[in-house]
Amino acid sequence: MHSLYQNTRFLTGATSLKGMPEDTGREVAFAGRSNAGKSSALNRICHQKSLARTSKTPGRTQQINFFQVADGRYLVDLPGYGFARVPGGLQREWGAFIGRYLQHRRSLVGLIVLMDIRRPLTSLDEQLLDLCAQACIPVHILLTKADKLSRSASLAALRELKKQLQARGYSASAQCFSATRGTGLEEVQELLDRWLEAESA
Repeated sequence: MHSLYQNTRFLTGATSLKGMPEDTGREVAFAGRSNAGKSSALNRICHQKSLARTSKTPGRTQQINFFQVADGRYLVDLPGYGFARVPGGLQREWGAFIGRYLQHRRSLVGLIVLMDIRRPLTSLDEQLLDLCAQACIPVHILLTKADKLSRSASLAALRELKKQLQARGYSASAQCFSATRGTGLEEVQELLDRWLEAESA
């Protein structure tokens, strides 16, 4: 078990830039469609069952949640996008909020974008990747729920995604991931170590 992340704790939630912790240190944010399994991935990465709230109702995370890994090191859970049960005006408001965070947060060193391996690279995903490209934010994609496909089908989906990313000019890296089985867990933890410049305990 990677012991660094098992001590991660919830720090605070914010609904405005002013409500966020001081903009110092290093942080990695997690973003994705509301049904991409973002909370489950965060919980698995941190070896905790209820660090990030999971729900069968997409879009439950309605604020930016900050989790402290160590002194000056944070993981950030962004509100899911594309949820259908939220009024359009509120969706736009949250979208603008996330955009301001990505563009202005100096301590943000990378973004993990989660996509359901069966429905990757939607138009909303592409909008987020465009925004990250404009803000020069490094991106790593987790193709979640890889346990829903066979190993060969998962690898084929990953190859196809990489081909599409290259064709569209995105420089994001990508991997398969399963919160249920732990597929790809060490790979994403090692990436987080590099981005956070943290060493395992």
